Amino acid sequence: MLEISNLTKFFANFCAVDSLNLSVKKGDFFGFLGPNGAGKTTTIKMITGLVRPNSGSVSVGGFTLENNPREAKRLIGYIPDQPYLYDKLSGKEFLYFSGGLFGLRNPALKQKVDEVVELLKIGDWLNKRTENYSQGMRQRISIASSLLHDPALIVVDEPMVGLDPQSAKVVKDVFSSKAREGVAILMSTHSLHIAEEICSRIGVIKDGKLIFDGDISGLEKFKINESENLEDFFLRLVE
Repeated sequence: MLEISNLTKFFANFCAVDSLNLSVKKGDFFGFLGPNGAGKTTTIKMITGLVRPNSGSVSVGGFTLENNPREAKRLIGYIPDQPYLYDKLSGKEFLYFSGGLFGLRNPALKQKVDEVVELLKIGDWLNKRTENYSQGMRQRISIASSLLHDPALIVVDEPMVGLDPQSAKVVKDVFSSKAREGVAILMSTHSLHIAEEICSRIGVIKDGKLIFDGDISGLEKFKINESENLEDFFLRLVE
């Protein structure tokens, strides 16, 4: 579903992403890990078409962003680390606006809005202006808007920032359910315990290079002792 080949991005003389190769298949829940400044967000912005690479390619569902950007982007649901909402719109108005951008029209749009509202438990806040939303509710509305068009690939940048335990559980359950349905998910996160809990694969990026890519279940053979967890393994890797 996602194929990244030799992806490279420079900012002046600084190489943020260096010849990155990565693939995410249908049903994969890929945890994209790395220290601050490693290149995670730059990679995500290139995947979603917000930043143009200096070289290399991104293919989504067989469509390259260079040659078929519209077809590729229609397959993506993008959730940034800081959700941007139009503060004077209610949650309901924002969802209808977002669905319209993907060409959804009533009655199909109303049905999809009802589905995501139920899925993410946002009914009580639906008619309130988003300027009054908490961080957790803003994140839930952002996630809901990204799911309206049934994306085949969900790209998430730090989804758990500022979420209370209840909101975090809702978000984790939604992503896990989508992965079981065959949706490919790439999630950047600093929450290593969450990655260990819900991801099926992890990749670790450092200084713009992918230094590890493997199944969660396969981490056992890399452990130096039985008590080592993903956090210990990650810290050992990036050192």
